[in-house]
Amino acid sequence: MRKSSVAFIFVTLLIDVLGFGLLIPVMPSFIGSISHQGPSAAAKSYGLLIALYGAMQFLFSPLLGSLSDKFGRRPVLLFSLFFNGIDYVIMACAPTLPWLFLGRFLSGIAGASFTAASSYIADISTPENRSVNFGVIGAAFGIGFIIGPALGGFLGQMGPRVPFWASALLCAINVIYGYFVLPESLDKANRRNISLKEANPFLVLKLLKKYPLVWAMTGCIIANNLGDRFLQSTWVLVMSYKFHWNLASTGLSLTAVGLLALVFQLGVAKIAIPKFGDRAIILIGIASAVFEMIGIAIVPQGWMVYPVMLITGMNFLYNQAAQGMLSKQAPDTEQGSLQGALNGVASLTGVIGPIIGSLLFSYYTRPGLAVKIPAMPFVGAALLYAVGFVIAARALRDYHLPAAVES
Repeated sequence: MRKSSVAFIFVTLLIDVLGFGLLIPVMPSFIGSISHQGPSAAAKSYGLLIALYGAMQFLFSPLLGSLSDKFGRRPVLLFSLFFNGIDYVIMACAPTLPWLFLGRFLSGIAGASFTAASSYIADISTPENRSVNFGVIGAAFGIGFIIGPALGGFLGQMGPRVPFWASALLCAINVIYGYFVLPESLDKANRRNISLKEANPFLVLKLLKKYPLVWAMTGCIIANNLGDRFLQSTWVLVMSYKFHWNLASTGLSLTAVGLLALVFQLGVAKIAIPKFGDRAIILIGIASAVFEMIGIAIVPQGWMVYPVMLITGMNFLYNQAAQGMLSKQAPDTEQGSLQGALNGVASLTGVIGPIIGSLLFSYYTRPGLAVKIPAMPFVGAALLYAVGFVIAARALRDYHLPAAVES
């Protein structure tokens, strides 16, 4: 049952990520077309849409995580998927820009699919294989980003709203699949009542303080997530400006990222994590991210980005190992609350990170600047990852880890 449940949740996440990936190639131009904005203004609107989604996730992830501890993972997951589908339908029909913001508002509120999925994986895993099983999330992202953007670009040629309808259809399939096929992972004996205090997003740090290792790693989580947001929000901007890549080249690079994530999180992780342990993989992964950002920032030609990503591919294992380690710090009855709190922290960085990353790009490429540095967001991300490395090294040195974590 446990192996089949991992496969079930993988399919659920894959369909979810595919729906999102379909929109990546068309969203910026679609925003410009319905708002009659130029590329610069449309990019700012896109950043605000990302920030709105992150803000709603921050506010509601702790609540939905706690609800999954009381009612189970399955109903919360289905609720999230259903409202994601509503979001895609609203965007597909959107006549003006405010309708897109409404869709993202609703989707952000219900955006607990990965919180519920993380709790689900923790439920069905043993302490020994938990970190490896968390690779399911990364693998779903990897495959989704291999197929999604390419398919979205193809469908976008049929019409700018076609990918939105396709994403809505995928969500509908996912809800039906989850309702009839996906089993519940949380035993009734492990369910618990919740308090409104636990669902307060502004008390999320207080909740994390319950678990000493999680609290010690919180600064690392924030720094690394901010670095990730810098990267995600400016990748297309930096690559287009620095290397003069077109949409096809940018899409190919995203496909390469997804393929590398898949190879490392499904293949390399099964060997590396059991052999070296969560502690070592976390530090190696963060260090690899530092070198990756510096490498991409300084290479003079676009093709060099690919060997840099390959050489530093261990960065794809940081989140997987960290999730596995941190989930071991909480009892089964509190996995939803813990994952909701962690997702809330990540969501908060999703509000701040894209705004700062975009401002860094804009400032260091502004007209009249003697020396333009389009990759400055990547330099900023490298600095944040370095801070995260220092915090993680200290936290993992000062706190004793259970044997299951070090194995």
